[in-house]
Amino acid sequence: MDEMEIAIPTAMGERRVWLRVGTLLDGVSGRIFRDTHVVYDRREILFVGEDGPPVEVLGAGQRIPDVHLPDWTLLPGLIDAHTHLFLEGGELDGEKRAAYLQQSPAQLLERARERLEKLVRLGIAGVRDAGDKDGVGLALSRLCASADRPAMPYVDSPGAAIHHRGRYGGFMAEAVEDFRSPRECVEARVRAGADRIKLIATGIINFKKGAVTSEPQMGAEEIGEMVAAAKSLGRQTLAHASGDAGIENAIEGWVDSIEHGFFVRDDQLAKMRDREIAWAPTFVPVRKQVEHAERVRWDAETVSHIERILGGHAASLRRAHELGVTILAGSDAGSYGVAHGVGLLEELELMEGAGLGAMAAIHAATGAPSQRLVFREKFGQVRPGFRSRFILTRHSPLEGVANLRKPRVVIFDGAVVEAGEKPDTVGL
Repeated sequence: MDEMEIAIPTAMGERRVWLRVGTLLDGVSGRIFRDTHVVYDRREILFVGEDGPPVEVLGAGQRIPDVHLPDWTLLPGLIDAHTHLFLEGGELDGEKRAAYLQQSPAQLLERARERLEKLVRLGIAGVRDAGDKDGVGLALSRLCASADRPAMPYVDSPGAAIHHRGRYGGFMAEAVEDFRSPRECVEARVRAGADRIKLIATGIINFKKGAVTSEPQMGAEEIGEMVAAAKSLGRQTLAHASGDAGIENAIEGWVDSIEHGFFVRDDQLAKMRDREIAWAPTFVPVRKQVEHAERVRWDAETVSHIERILGGHAASLRRAHELGVTILAGSDAGSYGVAHGVGLLEELELMEGAGLGAMAAIHAATGAPSQRLVFREKFGQVRPGFRSRFILTRHSPLEGVANLRKPRVVIFDGAVVEAGEKPDTVGL
């Protein structure tokens, strides 16, 4: 049976769909379920089990599965835990990227909405936006929660991140110095609608030197004050942090997740595990610096630094997995060369290539963010009560996550979306 020949009904109105699949991955357990039944409607999954479903979850007159797919794998829709929806990542021309940012906030929002809707065909169930100062992420978050929401993945956003004036991050952040205290800064972000609080705790990697050469932006005490304020207002925190000194400050401030985390030490990974601090390692934007080294004019020495950094990051990822750190797959889409949606698939391939393993990589993009990030909606797991958003493929991702690029069928809120190997990626 060819991908494009299967006739899965659309779950419209009160219509319930009953599938029987050869393999099912629930996103959390690590178990491979065989010959499993799934019943869902347009809102949510109603039943998952290896025995047939009870009569009460079936529609009137249903006696056998609507479709039997013995050679197919069903897995949750994917979650990108670190994106910048206001940016177009796939554009490589520096002048065009600069010109793009000269658009008005309304124009940036329209472009972001267009790319967000394209992510459905790539099997993306939801994204955690990582910040912008033009209100794009917040507007998409509000749209996501509205009654007239289009077919688009779930979005939540911190809005503008928080940084120190004159330090890295001004293109996506507001300065803490604009407020009388760190707490007042956090309160202002929440009043603006922030779903969570983004802190820019450090600068970025100096690729020419092969290290983070700037001092951390924020100390542990300041981070702790903002984390406490966020928690008192029911918000999680995510911290941009690379370099062991800045990572240490973020850990001691008890953030909920560390983003990037290049040069993290093993003892810091152990503390992250003990404090339930998640880690989004974001390999792909750094890998793109190697892929496009000639275009961005890196010399051979700089490329060797970047390769060394990536090797060390891979070793840290393996160690984090061994220790039991919660790992989140985040592409940093919008960064140079990192297209939305496609970047997440690349990130999973890099994580697998680093030694994480296919099942663990899949969990990092499904159940791990679903469980740790406390979204308003339930998705990223194949369990009753979760949104009916999942991927069906004849190409088992357990044999390699690159198989997620191959033709597949996406079920998105009950609708059936067929996706070939070359989806529309213009504008991503």
